[in-house]
Amino acid sequence: MSGPSQNLTVFWLRHDLRLEDNAGLSRALESGDPVLPVFIFDTRILDSLSNKADARVHFIHQTLHSLEKRLNQHNSSLLVYHGTPLESWKNLVERFSIKRVYANADYDPYAIKRDEQIKDFLKQRDIDFTLVKDSVIFEKNEILKADGDPYIVYTPYKNRWLDNLNDLVLQEHPSTSLFGQFVKTPPFGLLELKEIGFRETQMSFDEPELDTDIIKNYHKTRDYPWLKDGTTRLGMHLRFGTISIRKCVQAGLRLNSTWLSELVWREFFKSILYHFPHVEQRAFRKAYEEIEWRNDREEFNRWCEGTTGYPIVDAGMRQLNQSRFMHNRVRMITASFLCKHLLIDWRWGERYFAEKLFDYDLSANNGNWQWAAGTGCDAAPYFRIFNPAIQAQKYDPKSKYIKEWVPEWNTSDYPGPLVEHKYARERALRTYKSSIKK
Repeated sequence: MSGPSQNLTVFWLRHDLRLEDNAGLSRALESGDPVLPVFIFDTRILDSLSNKADARVHFIHQTLHSLEKRLNQHNSSLLVYHGTPLESWKNLVERFSIKRVYANADYDPYAIKRDEQIKDFLKQRDIDFTLVKDSVIFEKNEILKADGDPYIVYTPYKNRWLDNLNDLVLQEHPSTSLFGQFVKTPPFGLLELKEIGFRETQMSFDEPELDTDIIKNYHKTRDYPWLKDGTTRLGMHLRFGTISIRKCVQAGLRLNSTWLSELVWREFFKSILYHFPHVEQRAFRKAYEEIEWRNDREEFNRWCEGTTGYPIVDAGMRQLNQSRFMHNRVRMITASFLCKHLLIDWRWGERYFAEKLFDYDLSANNGNWQWAAGTGCDAAPYFRIFNPAIQAQKYDPKSKYIKEWVPEWNTSDYPGPLVEHKYARERALRTYKSSIKK
């Protein structure tokens, strides 16, 4: 077992839960010293989760078990902590002789502050802490306008992103060929879910798979929620890093430009959050902070439950509540309905999605909610208001999706509309127009 006398390189796993094509892990394994992989169940994050049968925590835990089995095959092990990052690192430096630390960069405001704190702590002990780009193709200031400012509109960002694409940024990292560098140690023993205050769920977790047929047809199928194989459902795997973004982009380049564009949207929203961290709490456009939201709690609850009387909206919310997933087209419809039809603050909906969505990602969730509300950087104009009935006719013409999730639709048990569309539309237009003038 490795002890304080052995110089180690530590690789800190976060949202990069894979051993293949892992940029930070490759750098760690190339360091020349034995590599100890570490994961921290951050209590600051876990304590914010009200549902102790959270599928995301279950997924992470199950993935860690898979990684541990792989490491055991190389006579190594994964060391898992439960606590704050600082507490965990204090224990690590007391327990082991650590020479350097590698981790893949995170770009959320909390993650940036966390990493700055740990970097300062390690620096005081003469331990190098290196952050590596892994979860995105381009990060921070790599995609900027000619004047050095960040892009705030998607299309020119995408064009510059594509112009900068080259073989080097898409090159896979050969971490698997270096597995002999993992520290030789008996298993440390993984914490069980109950030891961190959580329970197993009924969710089943599939290995990440790039289905070439789905990707090839993505531009034809992505908008139809009744199709079971219309989208790849890789959002969860990208969120937790169980699949490589480089592998995904290579597939998009080969197979479908529309699917590739969705990957660019993901990085665009990460860039927005990085350069404009205020969007986590406030509207991107300051003028839109003055919108006079109605914020009717009873109507919000009806939206959450999927009993608004608009079947496409209700189907989406019930799919979310029961499966922890919602089809992307329906996410736009339900979000628009909350903000425009009910005039409820987008932050209420954003928080609800954050609690429920299995593939929740702060930058994408925030960016898409502000897009739907009309408050964001590359937002739909406030006067663009989805008609849920027309959306249903267009994207669920035979009502297959609605019937699946709202079985009482078209019966006396189904409620009437919470608000009439024409009235709600006119009210939203008046409210937005008058608020923005202030």
